Amino acid sequence: MSSDTRRPLVAVAALGGTISMVPGNGEDRAVPRLSAADLLGGLGEDLAMDVHAETLAGISSASMDFATLVKTREWAARAVAEGAQGVVVVQGTDTLEETAYFFELTWDSEAPVVITGAMRNPSLPSADGAGNLVAALTVAAEPRSRRRGALVAFNDDVHQARWVRKAHSSHVEAFSSNPAGPLGLVSEGLVHYFHPVAARPAALSLVDADFSGLVPIVESGVEDTGEVLETLIKAGAKGVVIAANGGGHVSAATAGVIERALPDLPIVVASRTGAGPTFRGTYGFRGSESDLIAMGATMAGWLDPRKSRMLLHVLLATGAPRDRVEAEFRLRGDLT
Repeated sequence: MSSDTRRPLVAVAALGGTISMVPGNGEDRAVPRLSAADLLGGLGEDLAMDVHAETLAGISSASMDFATLVKTREWAARAVAEGAQGVVVVQGTDTLEETAYFFELTWDSEAPVVITGAMRNPSLPSADGAGNLVAALTVAAEPRSRRRGALVAFNDDVHQARWVRKAHSSHVEAFSSNPAGPLGLVSEGLVHYFHPVAARPAALSLVDADFSGLVPIVESGVEDTGEVLETLIKAGAKGVVIAANGGGHVSAATAGVIERALPDLPIVVASRTGAGPTFRGTYGFRGSESDLIAMGATMAGWLDPRKSRMLLHVLLATGAPRDRVEAEFRLRGDLT
């Protein structure tokens, strides 16, 4: 991989998703068909940059797995070692936020990793893939993107992986960063950042990582008896994330199941609301945040259930003990 020194080099990994899907073979429904080269076309020349693009997978993001994520991360690290100033990962939007947070947790380079995709496939009117790809390339090549970790470029907004969520099933402005807001935006070919580069926690090592085993999310709700959680625990879950009510609350019945499972099983409690932290000392009823903390449950802070699952799964895959799990969630989930 080489580049003219006067032009930035950006590496692009294509994994599939709506951005690569078009109907074919007489069918009306779109499936992954387009390669990285198809997606890029002449965008590199248009943007005065060199682009090295490879197709690493051709899947819907609903089928994303850790094997693909690890392979993509290793590919990205090699690309940077060979001279790429930044990396763009193109995939489907359904699990895009989780891919972004995986990179945020494990990426130890100053070069940015920018994840993007599309809400409308290329055969539809007003398809947004090309525009999102241009924005992602622009962000990846921007020197001020360095040391910002994993970013999401979508609909001309630039989001931090820590905050971004897919918040709509079909709109082109599907991604939001509630309550923090976007980190920046792309306008007239320039990246405008609203905040300076901030310190990031050290990247988590993936040496000897084993992602096998079940780390599910269980959502709380009306008349939650705890039976689903208990079934998963008996099935051998390595750890569990509870998408709890409000500031981190579960039913009294579920609290009993959690209490019996702790301290042997790591249990993380996140808020199912998607905006706002878990509490630590406001309520005292059975199943409240105070009750769960007293049992030994780990509170997710500002991390939503999906980000919490990603963090817990990476930690458990690398053999992190309970005290390390607690410390990492304190570090990455709290704002203080």
